[in-house]
Amino acid sequence: MATERYSFSLTTFSPSGKLVQIEYALAAVAAGAPAVGIKAKDGVVLATEKKHKSILVEEHSIIKVEMITDHIGMVYSGMGPDYRLLVRQARKVAQQYFRTYLETIPTTQLVQRLAAIMQEYTQSGGVRPFGVSLLICGWDTDRPYLFQCDPSGAYFPWKATAMGKNFINGKTFLEKKIQ
Repeated sequence: MATERYSFSLTTFSPSGKLVQIEYALAAVAAGAPAVGIKAKDGVVLATEKKHKSILVEEHSIIKVEMITDHIGMVYSGMGPDYRLLVRQARKVAQQYFRTYLETIPTTQLVQRLAAIMQEYTQSGGVRPFGVSLLICGWDTDRPYLFQCDPSGAYFPWKATAMGKNFINGKTFLEKKIQ
């Protein structure tokens, strides 16, 4: 009973020192479809499982990898509705940047801005953290980029990574295969 008293507040820490709502969001990511990102010298590969829960689902209606700009793409693991909201936010940020500077947004700046939005949802009233992790890839002038952005708003650059269901096995496999 005592654990139920703090579990719905965003900014209350559990007795173990963790923000429970972030733990719930990370659990949604860990239960989500596997997604993998691999950076090469001349590009980035994003892949995810596109498994349908029903044979009645229209295959073309399920979109898991989205283009944000002509040079930035994104895939997710976790809750689809949260992903779609973040795709809209990412496109909005990219469009605002283009209108201001008349050039496409650099991948690192888009990642920083999306991470800030995700972090804001960890402490604002009336909302919950996004139950999604993102793999964001892009190509800026001379090289490819691959980032992972977590529900807490933390983001990391990667050579290769996996997230979602069985992500530990996926990362172990990638560590063995990629130098």
